[in-house]
Amino acid sequence: MSECCGCGKVVDVAALQAKQRRVLTWVLAINLATFAMMAFAAWRSHSSSLLSGSLDNLGDALTYAISLAVVGASMRAKAKVAFFKGLLILGAAVAVGVQIAWRLANPAVPLFEGMGIAAALNLAANGACLWLLMPYRSGDVNMASAWECSRNDIAEGCAVLLAAALVGLFGAGWPDLLVAAALLVMFLRSSARVLRAAWRELQAQRVAQTGSAR
Repeated sequence: MSECCGCGKVVDVAALQAKQRRVLTWVLAINLATFAMMAFAAWRSHSSSLLSGSLDNLGDALTYAISLAVVGASMRAKAKVAFFKGLLILGAAVAVGVQIAWRLANPAVPLFEGMGIAAALNLAANGACLWLLMPYRSGDVNMASAWECSRNDIAEGCAVLLAAALVGLFGAGWPDLLVAAALLVMFLRSSARVLRAAWRELQAQRVAQTGSAR
């Protein structure tokens, strides 16, 4: 009887891990595609907010690739990876800050038509990723941090779409920079949340490991 119960548990865990891998593979592919599209659109449109979004998508693709690699790993390994994800989000924030500084020194009015099309496509892709990750938002630290990244993408997509509309309305570049600055703040806050959660999990695992050693 115990063997059957044990087998059932193994099957359930294996099925869950297979679902997680499948979802992460999909969102990884979507983010790589949107990164390429957004980077090209940012170059053509001279948009800081689009470039910020493309860097975010690249960071997310790396995040999902790492998340995929540690599905089924120990909680300690997942917490370490989540901490690294927090550092990746922080790196995206730094890149956005550098881009804003460069654009302030080299002002230009972005092409709002290109911005709007790219932002709409990006928002649709981000919505699909969030829907795929929704069932795992309260799961382990690995999947929860992946969902955190996807939720940021929705806010980022809406903000870039708003920037495109304001650039078209005012015929100026300041809305693009304003939205890029708002994304910078969002990335910093998100990085802090992920890093805190990962650090708490690492501390908990360290305490548990010390207790079991005794």
